Amino acid sequence: MIRIFLVGYMGVGKSTLGKALAERMKLSLIDTDIFIENRYHRRISDIFAAHGEERFRDIEHRAICEVSQCEDVVVSTGGGLPCFNNNMDVMNDAGITVYLKTSVTQLAARLQASKTVRPVLKNRTGSELEAFIADSLAKRKQFYEQARIIFDAEVMFDDRDVSTMAALLEELIIKQK
Repeated sequence: MIRIFLVGYMGVGKSTLGKALAERMKLSLIDTDIFIENRYHRRISDIFAAHGEERFRDIEHRAICEVSQCEDVVVSTGGGLPCFNNNMDVMNDAGITVYLKTSVTQLAARLQASKTVRPVLKNRTGSELEAFIADSLAKRKQFYEQARIIFDAEVMFDDRDVSTMAALLEELIIKQK
C-alpha cells in the first residue's frame, strides 16, 4: 500500500507528472481539484466565487482527509491545499509527500502558455505575473518544504522529459519506503 502526494505551485506539473508517475508505478491517480468538482458538481472557480476562500479551503480539507485513506494512489493536490488546515500534516501522516519545485521564471512561462484560464492570474502578464508568483510562492514555501521529498521539476518541456522525471521520482520514492 502506497500513497504519494504531489504538492507545489499551480503550473508546476503536478497533474502531468502525477499521471506519468501513476502509470509508471501502476497506481491510481486522484487530482483533488477534479475530485472536488465531481463531488460538488461545480467548477472550483464557481465554488470559490459562490462560497469564498474559507469555505473552499474547508471543502479541500475534507477532500484530502478522504483521499488520504485511499490505497495505491498518486494524489495531485491543488496549489493552495498544503497551506491550510494542517493539510501537510494529514498528507505526511498518510504517505510520501513530494514538493515539485520550479523557478518563478519557469512557472510564469508555463502559466502564460497554459490553455487553462486561472482566475487568480487573469490579466497578469510578464513582470506583473512573475511578481505575483514570487510573492505567493514566498508565502507558500514554508508549507511546501514540509514535504518529505523536494524534487526539481524545472525541466519538463515534452513527453520524454516527463517520462524521465517520473522515473527519477519513482527511484526517490522507492528509497523512502
